[in-house]
Amino acid sequence: MKYVEANFDGLVGPTHNYAGLSVGNVASLNNAAAVSNPRAAVKQGLSKMKALHDMGMTQGVLAPQERPDVYTLRRLGFSGSDAQVIQQAAKQAPALLMACCSASSMWTANAATVSPSADTADKRVHFTPANLANKFHRSLEPATTGRILQRIFDSEQHFAHHQHLPDNDLFGDEGAANHTRLCSDYGTAGIELFVFGKHATDLSQPAPSKFPARHTLEACQAVARLHGLNENNALFIQQNPDVIDQGVFHNDVIAVGNGNVLFYHEQAFANSSLVIEEIKRKFGDSSLYLIEVKTSEVSVQEAIKSYLFNTQIITQANGDMAIIAPTECQEHPAVHAYLSELVTRGTPIKQVHYFDVKQSMQNGGGPACLRLRVALSEQELAAVNQQCLMSDTLFAQLNEWADKYYRDELSFPDLADPQLLIESREALDALTQHLQLGSVYQFQR
Repeated sequence: MKYVEANFDGLVGPTHNYAGLSVGNVASLNNAAAVSNPRAAVKQGLSKMKALHDMGMTQGVLAPQERPDVYTLRRLGFSGSDAQVIQQAAKQAPALLMACCSASSMWTANAATVSPSADTADKRVHFTPANLANKFHRSLEPATTGRILQRIFDSEQHFAHHQHLPDNDLFGDEGAANHTRLCSDYGTAGIELFVFGKHATDLSQPAPSKFPARHTLEACQAVARLHGLNENNALFIQQNPDVIDQGVFHNDVIAVGNGNVLFYHEQAFANSSLVIEEIKRKFGDSSLYLIEVKTSEVSVQEAIKSYLFNTQIITQANGDMAIIAPTECQEHPAVHAYLSELVTRGTPIKQVHYFDVKQSMQNGGGPACLRLRVALSEQELAAVNQQCLMSDTLFAQLNEWADKYYRDELSFPDLADPQLLIESREALDALTQHLQLGSVYQFQR
């Protein structure tokens, strides 16, 4: 039976803006208050999706959240019509309005943790939406994310959907941005690496001191239990607290894996030598490739600036792997030199493809942030909502859709414009028809 790993990329929402909401994310903070271009952003994402589709990859589309989130603003005490709610928030609590306008769901690596059927006890693909409890603007996402995932993967025979973990720091869960899977083949049992920032119930353990550890060991363990994993195929790894304090807010900013390859910085993990030995032991055969990048080759700060590790590693039709990198990697001399040399080393990684995703990069997310990986069998893929899979037709439809509904520029005064909510709802209503999602948004229900 043939298995594939599908990439489901998030569409950038109509309210894409630079509010600097993500403490611990250097790029997000550095570009706060810059003028954004929502139309360019969504088209950059679509171009990357189409390029991977054209390379033979299975590429899906995830819909964005409804924003501005007037329902949350009402919960916070703003009242009247939708327009009055937005205008009151803009005047009295602009930070709350910016949070409720965030298009952060574009980074679907944070949407959920996914375990493929080859790993799970009941042989179904399991999904748990991330609660994203550490950031208010992201904590608004999981309920809608869950509905969207259920409409895309809508077969109880093949898919199991779980409610997100309790909304508390004890179970802080950032989804697949802190999860990767290593395997000899997508259809064979693998090992799932759950990376966490802190032990929430044991304060004697190491933890970052400058920036928050968003993901806890307790959350990792809970998701593994929900997904029916066991001690042989789940490995819990602590991220190095020092790199979190340098701005490595998720593991996928310092390490990325695909198939039998783990590409990581030498400072990525706490107790790195022990971690690597445990990965080798659980993987269990000699086909594993561990590609460690030394600080002398690329520093942590260079990795953060270029997003060297926030790249995708994909397996192409010919079996070779390729890195999908942002153009920032190409423009950084040390990183470009490293990648140019890497493809000559005899590892499975043979090519690097560069993509312009600057609108996302400036807000703190590279190619890996934009996609959720889902390993699927032929039967499971056939059970997926086919309207959410990239095609020439869908690519043309979504570009026309973006041209019709998205603004060229967006700054804070625009967020206070009630017309933006109307435009956003019209866009999402049309999108759910294109993708045949039904009424996943609250304004539709």
